Amino acid sequence: MTATQVAARPRVSASPLGPVALTTLLFGAFLPMLSFFIINVALPAIGSDLRASSGELQLVVGSYGIANATLLVVGGRLGDGFGRKRLFLIGLTGFTVMSLICAIAPTIGVLLAARVVQGAAAAAMTPQVLASITSLLTGEHRARAMAWFGVAGGAAAALGQILGGVLVEADVFGLGWRAVFLVNVPVGVLALAAAIRLLPETKADQAHRVDLVGATLLALTLVLLLLPLTEGRPLGWPLWTWLCLAATIPAVAVLGLHQHRAEQSGRAPLIPPTVLRLRAMRIGLLLAVAFFTTFGGFMFVFALATQGEAHMSPLEGGLSLLPMAVGFLITSIYGPRLQQRYGAGLILRGWIVQAVGYGLLAVAALTLWPDVDPLKLAVPMLIAGFGSGLVMVPLMGVVVSQVPPAQAGLGSGILLTSQQTCLALGAATVGTAYLALAGTPWNQGGALAAVALAITAVSLLMTPVTHQLRATRD
Repeated sequence: MTATQVAARPRVSASPLGPVALTTLLFGAFLPMLSFFIINVALPAIGSDLRASSGELQLVVGSYGIANATLLVVGGRLGDGFGRKRLFLIGLTGFTVMSLICAIAPTIGVLLAARVVQGAAAAAMTPQVLASITSLLTGEHRARAMAWFGVAGGAAAALGQILGGVLVEADVFGLGWRAVFLVNVPVGVLALAAAIRLLPETKADQAHRVDLVGATLLALTLVLLLLPLTEGRPLGWPLWTWLCLAATIPAVAVLGLHQHRAEQSGRAPLIPPTVLRLRAMRIGLLLAVAFFTTFGGFMFVFALATQGEAHMSPLEGGLSLLPMAVGFLITSIYGPRLQQRYGAGLILRGWIVQAVGYGLLAVAALTLWPDVDPLKLAVPMLIAGFGSGLVMVPLMGVVVSQVPPAQAGLGSGILLTSQQTCLALGAATVGTAYLALAGTPWNQGGALAAVALAITAVSLLMTPVTHQLRATRD
């Protein structure tokens, strides 16, 4: 059977991806997201052990995210052309090996170099997950697999800090912070063995050369944006950070012009303007920007607030996120059934539920702070998790479904680049606003409440935008 036949396979009663194969594929979404969030609670221990500065510690997180974001579209394109299973295996192998090197890194320089390569390996692996789901599955099978993709990413984000707190406090075999990297190794080895045996190969019926100029311009644009946002706060916003941010605007213009000319001349641009001109794609990406920016910002400031004036341990701070993870899991599991009933209107309901959850969290922070604990925050966090799941799960499917199956890797790369970029943007922008407020009479509880109220406002503002998406889709 050719790749074209696989991609065009009609709907059948049995899924082409069995439960074990799908679970193996989903580790390509779970492990990279887990690695992004699990590191937060280990940063103080890394700094003490490797004598790293605050800027270097910020790069432990930022170098991974920047490398990942800049190469995701390239990874998606390569999967379309050379085989999605092949790129998945290459990425998973690289990610697992780099996790081991991170775990045994003797210096901060070695750790940072390994984190860059780890982020690049994740960029080769993750786009193949959504692309394989889109090209192999149809109907209910695809909707359910998309839901589980949302479960994998959301659970990794919420559980990452819980697991990190457990591993650091338990000091398993005296490993300390190194355990947060080492945990990826056995999981990666098992997933690699299963992927070699179980995953079918798919690729586009016509291979396109990777737009190297476009890839370079995209990487330059994202580095100009993300590097100063990552390093600016711990370094006190030196002049070079503002110059880089200012240079982002012309870099975007040059990238857009190159992509337009490449498409007009019949070449295959990295990000085809015709894809971005699709109405549902544009609206879906706008919703994705709003969701992932606020989510990334909240996860960052919540860790600071709970381990600050609230005096929670890393484990207690992580456990406060457990109700959010549970809510996300429940709505993700039932998401396909709800989406069949409500269509894109499910996203609209998700924004409203999320607004209620964050609004209640703001009330709790204003009235109870600093006498808070995981139990007192459980109800608002659970409701916020429900809402987040109702937004994120169908949104993934809406955006990726706008491109043909032959370019499924491209659509996945665009979406995931937006996700990673906005997570970093959220941590930088929302985090900076939080830290500015926390040093005033607002205190940390008031600052957390302000962030929660801002997310409530954004959620409500996205409801009319979602109405437009609903009109386009339904």
